[in-house]
Amino acid sequence: MSRIGNSPITIPNNVEISLEPGMIKVKGPKGELSQPVSDRIEIKLEDQQLTVHRRGNQPKVRALHGLTRMLIYNMIVGVTQGWQKKLEMVGTGYRAKLEGNNLVLSIGYSHPVKISAPDQIKFEVEGQNKITVSGIDKQLVGQVAADIRNVRPPEPYKGKGIRYQGEYIRRKAGKAAKA
Repeated sequence: MSRIGNSPITIPNNVEISLEPGMIKVKGPKGELSQPVSDRIEIKLEDQQLTVHRRGNQPKVRALHGLTRMLIYNMIVGVTQGWQKKLEMVGTGYRAKLEGNNLVLSIGYSHPVKISAPDQIKFEVEGQNKITVSGIDKQLVGQVAADIRNVRPPEPYKGKGIRYQGEYIRRKAGKAAKA
């Protein structure tokens, strides 16, 4: 029995939800999101509460139950508060700056790396080495942050590179001196 899937979602007053066959749309102050829903999952909206039920007890349907509930919850949080990921750059001479909607990274390559923001994503740069990726779609925010991190992932010897804020990098010892 899914504990996550069975818990109801309380809908804030400033959020509108429309249910269509195979689709759910959530509209709030920050924007609008839609998500396809399996026909094996049933969604009920009653008194500002949304409940997700499953039709059947097969393993795939049980897996979809909790997943669908969390996707809907993440959409509601996204259109009311938004999502953000913070990245930090560690390394001598590593800098980030904004040019319009593009993020320009100077990270030790012979050329600056330009990353353009998708439609619902906004970049912010604090100082020269802290980047914030924000938007209403949790999955898109995480994917864009992962793409930025993959430009120069942190290396284990000196810890240089782009990392998530608060991420711990497991360090390795360098080459041992000859005895």
